[in-house]
Amino acid sequence: MKILAIDTSCDETAVAITDGRKVIANAIYSQVLIHKKWGGVVPAIAKRAHEERIDLVINSALSKSKIKNQKSKINLIDCIAVTQGPGLAVALEVGIKKAKELADKYQKKLIAVNHLEGHIYSVFAQNRQGKPEREIKFPYLALLVSGGHTELIIFKDHLSYQVIGETIDDAAGEALDKAAKMLGLGYPGGPIIERLALEAENSDQFKFPRPMLHSPDLNFSFSGLKTSFYYFLKKQKKEKSFGGPRVLRQLASSFQEAVFETLIKKTEKAIMETKINNLIACGGVMNNKYLRKLLRHLAKKHHGQVLFPPYKYLNGDNAAMIGLAAYYKFKKKKFITDINTLDRIPRMQLTTIY
Repeated sequence: MKILAIDTSCDETAVAITDGRKVIANAIYSQVLIHKKWGGVVPAIAKRAHEERIDLVINSALSKSKIKNQKSKINLIDCIAVTQGPGLAVALEVGIKKAKELADKYQKKLIAVNHLEGHIYSVFAQNRQGKPEREIKFPYLALLVSGGHTELIIFKDHLSYQVIGETIDDAAGEALDKAAKMLGLGYPGGPIIERLALEAENSDQFKFPRPMLHSPDLNFSFSGLKTSFYYFLKKQKKEKSFGGPRVLRQLASSFQEAVFETLIKKTEKAIMETKINNLIACGGVMNNKYLRKLLRHLAKKHHGQVLFPPYKYLNGDNAAMIGLAAYYKFKKKKFITDINTLDRIPRMQLTTIY
């Protein structure tokens, strides 16, 4: 069951060919260098870059797939899948428009996928040879941490989700990027913060606040932490006590420690409340090796295990994960009945629909 999947939710133009859980081909055009000088994603620029590159990325994925067909490789595709949301409205629009065009031209079924469910399914992706062979054993407690989302989700069964905790303001990845910007470290800031924190041996010298750590719910908030960090830096600069590289490393490490301790403590609370000790950890921030280490320790403490996406590219935005989620929708015949009605949903929620 071959699916051509498209994701243009933010600043990655991504196309993949999947066959069940196997990723047959994956192609991504990253816009990071385009947006770097602006210190973040500029929607209008992102849209134009998607429009300029999407056909090239589709052709690249089809070429990598090694599907042999003289007339058109798309003829051997069973259906088209596309991210409907959440994401940047103008960016989502490009992928949806192209998916509709392909579905209509080649008379293919069309499947709409929530970007967040794609991230959850990313941990079960396999290569062409069907590796790794991970058996899916429900239920799971999923921690999704990215630039735009921080959520705790009970993954009950295929296509069945219950959000039990989410950020009420900034996401964890966004907070890390903003902290890096305040420190003058550039964009994207998360990887730079990680490197500096490692050099500081992941210490916590400044002990910034852990917002909502003692709240009765499982929600997150990182806006207060970001504000606290801003005023701390302002005071340091006013008193001319900012210091040199050593202090910079300590600041980055302390901020990261505040974010990660909040994530770990909230996840542990969720484990204890739900009695689910098998974790799924997904989203772009899961590229951070220190966070992965903390989550492994947490799972071991509660006699469970944690699953990460098996390949690094699956942590960030990609179309392979969209193809995986679409596979299970295909099996349940969850197709778009009228492609003209399919539209972007920038603030799309992850809810139990099926």
